[in-house]
Amino acid sequence: MITAGLRSRVEAWISDDPDPGDRAELRGLLADGGTEAAAELADRFGGRLEFGTAGLRGVVAAGPNRMNRAVVRAATAALAGWLAAREPGAADAGVVIGCDARHGSSRFADEAARVLTGAGVRVHLLPRPCPTPLLAFSIRQLSAAAGVMITASHNPAADNGYKLYLADGAQIIPPADAEIEAAIRALGPLREVPTGPLDGPLVTRHGDEIAGAYLAALTAEAGHPTEPAGPASGAPLRVVYTAMHGVAGRLMLEAIARAGFAPPHVVAAQADPDPDFPTVAFPNPEEPGALDLALAEARRLGADLVLASDPDGDRLAVAVPDPRAGGGWRRLTGDQLGALLGGYLLDRTAAQPGPGSRLVVTTIVSSTMLSKIAAAAGARYAETLTGFKWIVRGGQDRPGGRFLLGYEEALGYAVGDVVRDKDGIGAALAVLGLAARERRAGRSLLDAYDALETAHGVHLTRQLTLRTGSPGDVMTALRAAPPAALAGQPVTAAEDLAAGDRGLPPSDVIIYRLAGARVVVRPSGTEPKLKVYFEVAGPAGGDLAGARRAAAARLDRLRAAVGELLAAR
Repeated sequence: MITAGLRSRVEAWISDDPDPGDRAELRGLLADGGTEAAAELADRFGGRLEFGTAGLRGVVAAGPNRMNRAVVRAATAALAGWLAAREPGAADAGVVIGCDARHGSSRFADEAARVLTGAGVRVHLLPRPCPTPLLAFSIRQLSAAAGVMITASHNPAADNGYKLYLADGAQIIPPADAEIEAAIRALGPLREVPTGPLDGPLVTRHGDEIAGAYLAALTAEAGHPTEPAGPASGAPLRVVYTAMHGVAGRLMLEAIARAGFAPPHVVAAQADPDPDFPTVAFPNPEEPGALDLALAEARRLGADLVLASDPDGDRLAVAVPDPRAGGGWRRLTGDQLGALLGGYLLDRTAAQPGPGSRLVVTTIVSSTMLSKIAAAAGARYAETLTGFKWIVRGGQDRPGGRFLLGYEEALGYAVGDVVRDKDGIGAALAVLGLAARERRAGRSLLDAYDALETAHGVHLTRQLTLRTGSPGDVMTALRAAPPAALAGQPVTAAEDLAAGDRGLPPSDVIIYRLAGARVVVRPSGTEPKLKVYFEVAGPAGGDLAGARRAAAARLDRLRAAVGELLAAR
């Protein structure tokens, strides 16, 4: 049954909602009045999407706890006011708006543009749809004050989102998110928010010139073509690529061609943008089964490499042939590829001026192997909190650094400073360059990783996700009674980042260190879960395979012990 209070909130929202379709949707639920309709309305009006450091993200539907035009209008009106108060000249510099091909993306992008022009802010509209890295690149290219990307990245098909970047081309960080959230809460009725036309003098609709500049910058960063060619070098790399029903395909293929590599074989069933993602259960290349079609094509063609974009093109998955793996193919982890790219980029730049200024960055939950690779190369290394909003700013306290690579274990990579966010297209060019180099030397990517672990030690990482109704209570319990040992091994140090540490901002993270191992515990920022990140590291000795087996056994014991510890809290 719909209570009188709930009905009143819904009717008030309907009177203020700018979208006639959403108003009709809510009226239909009110008219239904049944148990399911009441539960649905209670969920939609039990809270509201909050503007956090990732902006907004949620299911596309009507109501304050969903993604819709009303929510976008409120967020954009708050953004316009925030820019006017803090960024002199922001109205003239303007805001760049891009969107992917998800349900509602074009409508939400148009809504944001109308609100900004209604506030007197210039708007730059990118061609639709476009990948997220292009939006991040375009902000600095156009000297804009901010950028808005309508995307839910690799979320389920029902979702969409609103991602905000500032003038430096990087995602917002605190306190900007909290200030914009406060401005949203302070807004008056949405019907009083002024809106402007999409064809007025404040709107510039860009063509392919931004993408052309982006591709030129990527290929310059990638260097000269490195594809093997001619009888002495063997055949070109045989690559299978999937866009996973997302928006990166066109620019990915053009980038590969401009960099001098042979065209990849494209998985046709996933080549075109489709907001329903019909061939995958979950459009995230990290998820089991997401690469099945690409791997089937790779086996059929006898390919050397599989590359996969996520739906908005900011992440990259890579798989390689491995007869020891199920199905004959192995998907590289984010940590493995991060180490491979770090080693490759540091090798490639070793003879350039100022080798000590080179900077590689990763996060506190990623593998520590990159730190050892950087030390051996005489380069700088930094660790940040999770998220590219921190990674691309990882060298801010180290003036003069030259950013070579930033990566996170969740398949995100930024190669160079072309895009100040993760960029799966730029990362793909670096992977192809590395694979081609190894091919010329008669080696594979797995051989290259073996060489890294032989030189720097075995580094095995894994995650554990535990659902809990009160992640905060578990973290409080861990702080009150920290474990003295895990899996029979003493905890040698415990770092609590709640107050900040090692130059890192305060964060709800606890790090336990053991001899040759590390455990990081943090609550999820979006779901009632605890996330745990494990690493076991040790010298390879003369038996790399044996060292890996020993590390895997130790990690299994550690994972089981931590699972029991958290379940008991």
